[in-house]
Amino acid sequence: MPRAQRATRFTGLLASVLLIVGAAAACGSSDSDDDPSSSTAGKSSANTAFPVSVAHKYGSTTIESEPKRVVTIGLTDQDAVLALGTVPVGTTEWLGDYKGAVGPWAQDKLGSAAAPTVLKDTGTGPQVEKIAGLKPDLILAVYSALTKEQYDSLSKFAPVVAQPKEYNDYGVPWQQQTEIIGKALGKASEAKKLVDGVEADFATAKQEHPEFAKATAVMATPYEGTFVYGSQDPRSRLLTDLGFSLPDGLDKLIGDTFGANISKERTDLLDQDVAVWIVPDTTSAVTKLHEDKLYGDLGVVKQGREVFIPETDDYGNAVSLSTVLSIPYVLERLVPQLTAAVDGKPATKVEQPAS
Repeated sequence: MPRAQRATRFTGLLASVLLIVGAAAACGSSDSDDDPSSSTAGKSSANTAFPVSVAHKYGSTTIESEPKRVVTIGLTDQDAVLALGTVPVGTTEWLGDYKGAVGPWAQDKLGSAAAPTVLKDTGTGPQVEKIAGLKPDLILAVYSALTKEQYDSLSKFAPVVAQPKEYNDYGVPWQQQTEIIGKALGKASEAKKLVDGVEADFATAKQEHPEFAKATAVMATPYEGTFVYGSQDPRSRLLTDLGFSLPDGLDKLIGDTFGANISKERTDLLDQDVAVWIVPDTTSAVTKLHEDKLYGDLGVVKQGREVFIPETDDYGNAVSLSTVLSIPYVLERLVPQLTAAVDGKPATKVEQPAS
């Protein structure tokens, strides 16, 4: 994927809208549970949970029976679906060149099921005809920026669960994302157990590293200058869930969005106890950062309080997805880096771990 397109994790695809390019014909659901393309992996007792209504930005969607052909438009929704024992029939490509848009942290959840059909959004919106051809009985757009017009168009051929109204577009926390999807799949209790399990991982890390709670941290990337992530971005939430505090005034500076570019005059915002960078590579990109005098002379650089995560490998992809499945994979790698950085001793700095 070209660099400009990969930057959709920062401002491209994340800031673009899912433009509906044509009306879709009404489609039926799967004819039989024996259909090999059925999305449900194994039997479930979820039928007792239906009908269920799920509130979202555009009202409420009622799902009458257990979904068996799920399509995910939300860019990270597939992980929660897989974690809950359902294999989507369609997923939307965002990060990495993964079969079925399923990362290595989620591969075992596929079981013997066929990999999902991968949908692509090149900036013109979802592939409506292709989605219709998959005959979905549920479309999930929880981690998305779906518009009302797009929601109405997609709702013509399947129930659609859009992003929650309580958060910015692309701002839903992984906990709420998992529980919303769990409710839509009739597996609310299972979703809560998954969330509790990952939250226990965070609690363990915080208990083992009380220094995190006394430190500030910022998540950034050198995209079109310096792009910082706000409190409603999943990447920043990795830090706050570990006990770190974000810089004072961060959200006021970037506005009502998941993140924004900052001016050179506000480079001081990066001078925190830890600066976590998602970078194109950990060699030349880091050198370029340090050659900038405004940044290179900051204490966060001089004291070795930086963490670098390459954006295009499995680790970087897992950080940007920040899902119920990818977070344990991330914590194994990120916590040692943060531990070495927050002590302010360059000699203890941990290099980017293997994916």
